[in-house]
Amino acid sequence: MNVSHASVHPVEDAPTTDGGNAPRVRMKDLQGMPGTPGGLALRISQFVFAAAALVVMATTSDFPSVTAFCYLVAAAGLQCVWSLSLAVVDMYALLVRRSLQNHRVVSFFTVGDGMTSTLTFAAACASAGITVLIDNDLGSCAHNHCAQFETATAMAFISWFTSLPSFLLNFWSLASR
Repeated sequence: MNVSHASVHPVEDAPTTDGGNAPRVRMKDLQGMPGTPGGLALRISQFVFAAAALVVMATTSDFPSVTAFCYLVAAAGLQCVWSLSLAVVDMYALLVRRSLQNHRVVSFFTVGDGMTSTLTFAAACASAGITVLIDNDLGSCAHNHCAQFETATAMAFISWFTSLPSFLLNFWSLASR
């Protein structure tokens, strides 16, 4: 029988903390994963930047004439809804001190983060291409809202940049099971 005995590898009791109400954190609960304060911060920043991109682009009068800008508004709206709903889930998990490391939950978050981050990145790239076309190639920024287009595109890129760590951490957590 090939088993280790307690005399060979003694097992110690888990160290106690002075605060009896201190939350227990597992080693796999890295900051940025669902149910952690870092994850909540990422979700809130995703929402803020996507909402900024949505509001800035939607306040221009001529964004509906360009398909890429309409796509940016749709992708930013989806990112807002997704990030806000998961921020609420993260807040709830933090308040009741629950871990969101269930396989189905992590799978759902991974697929959702992957889809929304891909859509946001594609919309930001398309909008950046059209903005460069209007500004540099056509030289008609005087007739358009180039500053607002550039600001909305930058906010969409920042929203994607904050959603990428959420996707990568969820995907890593899913793959390491």
